[in-house]
Amino acid sequence: MRIQPIQKLEGIFSIPSDKSISHRSVMFGSLAKGTTHISNFLMGDDCLSTISCFRKLGVHITIEGDKVIVEGKGLHGLTEPESILDCGNSGTTVRLISGILAGQNFSTTLTGDASIQKRPMKRIIKPLSEMGAILEAKEDNFCPMTIHPHTLKGITYHSPVASAQVKSSILLAGLYADSPTTVVEPAISRDHTERMLSAFGATVTREGTAVTIEPCKELYATDIIVPGDISSAAFFMVAGLITPGSELVIQNVGINPTRRGILDVLLAMGGDITCFNEKEVCGEPVCDLRVRYSKLHGTTVEGDIIPTLIDEIPAIAVAALFAEGKTIIKDAAELRVKESDRIEAMYTELSKMGASIVPMPDGMIIEGGKPLHGGALESYQDHRIAMSLTIAACNATSESTLEHAECVSISFPNFFKLLSSHSIHA
Repeated sequence: MRIQPIQKLEGIFSIPSDKSISHRSVMFGSLAKGTTHISNFLMGDDCLSTISCFRKLGVHITIEGDKVIVEGKGLHGLTEPESILDCGNSGTTVRLISGILAGQNFSTTLTGDASIQKRPMKRIIKPLSEMGAILEAKEDNFCPMTIHPHTLKGITYHSPVASAQVKSSILLAGLYADSPTTVVEPAISRDHTERMLSAFGATVTREGTAVTIEPCKELYATDIIVPGDISSAAFFMVAGLITPGSELVIQNVGINPTRRGILDVLLAMGGDITCFNEKEVCGEPVCDLRVRYSKLHGTTVEGDIIPTLIDEIPAIAVAALFAEGKTIIKDAAELRVKESDRIEAMYTELSKMGASIVPMPDGMIIEGGKPLHGGALESYQDHRIAMSLTIAACNATSESTLEHAECVSISFPNFFKLLSSHSIHA
């Protein structure tokens, strides 16, 4: 794909629905008694992988436009699939469904694409095994992974990482355990699982960084309206801030406190971003965002805020290139084991454009204020890398090319169309 520099961005639009909430709405609706109606569902590849897996587990799921209807089977109603469950490129699908499958009375094998087969599974294998689950994985750490039936017991697990996927996998297994299950994190990760499980009738409590779930006899269907995904909004937030003359209004963006780190960092960098029309939808805070071009300055991103913006760090790196001074990102080693090694990917590709970046084991140091030129860029088939590089290329001095740009369909199928329709070229 060829990417031309743009003059500015303007307009009012909505971004895709939240991927994390879309995944969970199908999963929890499948485990509930009754019919769950999901509005504004994200029809990205990852979420469709979740639907495919639960259909193979015997759940009747209908898609009508952006609406999904899930006819739940109850907590113990899933049936043994006739084939291996293919989770595609979705880490959320494979890790969360593992917790659910650990409580079933049949064996299941999970796999995914080449990227998924390189992503570490020991982080869920260890706690689920402590609960009594029997999991067999390639090299004890990678998919394909088979989960065998076994009685589960409640545990208190001190997670070495603040990860919503790890926490959610354990809590979902805890629904089937013989006693309460507690997950203690080093920092609070995104809490969509806790909020939504409570809405479906589970008993979930929080104390500090610890979350406890009680064993559950049944979940009950509830209708879900999915807000816009702040992870997708991040690319347009950054684009609006770094492109002179730009002004955008991004509608219906979820600003859950455990997800809004990107917003707080961009504000700390001097970004002109205003939240308005704030409301709550199905337990999730939502607002519209007005974004105007701003003269940004460097900052340090570290510590407890990292779990709230881990997926948005590639976009933050692009913002840092157009800020005055130095930006330091650390405590983000998790980036090394995403769909790609996102630290290495951003360093390699942005360096081709003349950026000054020093990669570190857990982050990067970025010197801002240096003009970028066009380059021959590679996405590594990672949707967030592809979109981040595109925003950088839109603000380069010459044309760029991007290989494997189609991977954006994983989370943001209409990204390029939306970008084009709100861009003004010189």
